[in-house]
Amino acid sequence: MWTSIAADPAAFEPPSAGFAFEWRTLKVWRRRGVGFATLTHAAGLSSTGCPALDSRLPLDELFHIPERTAAAVNRAKSSGGRIVAVGTTVFRALEAAANGDGGVRAGDGVARGRIGRETQPSVADAVVTGVHQPGESHYELLRAFAPDATLESMSAAVTAHGYRDHEFGDSVLIERPSRASRH
Repeated sequence: MWTSIAADPAAFEPPSAGFAFEWRTLKVWRRRGVGFATLTHAAGLSSTGCPALDSRLPLDELFHIPERTAAAVNRAKSSGGRIVAVGTTVFRALEAAANGDGGVRAGDGVARGRIGRETQPSVADAVVTGVHQPGESHYELLRAFAPDATLESMSAAVTAHGYRDHEFGDSVLIERPSRASRH
């Protein structure tokens, strides 16, 4: 699968967060100084519809972070820039490659385990993601960025306004509180 911001295609499920971006939007953002860097990941399932199976998701996901991407992330972090992961699988890859100072290391890796409320993101400051339902592994990941009340409010607004969820649906941007506002 491939989107307008994707690197090499390698996914079991479409990396749907990237569907939200059109070429002209990316061009405007680049003119405004927004940088983009790509990585390759094997996007996995977030939901099967079976609660017993869903409790075992996500499965391990392979990824590759090129040297130029690691350098771009590390440069942005060291200069006070913000990192926005486009998709939950990109977020998982960045966190799995975290080097302890907010940056990432280049190379191949495997993102393992479930990310949730107890996870303190060390690389990404925000995530663009499709709309996910409570109980899905990707929804649980969003709990690393926002408190339950915020996510419940988001879910209610999504339902009330008829937004589409999951793959080929609508997208949301969720930011974690800045480090300064957490102290």
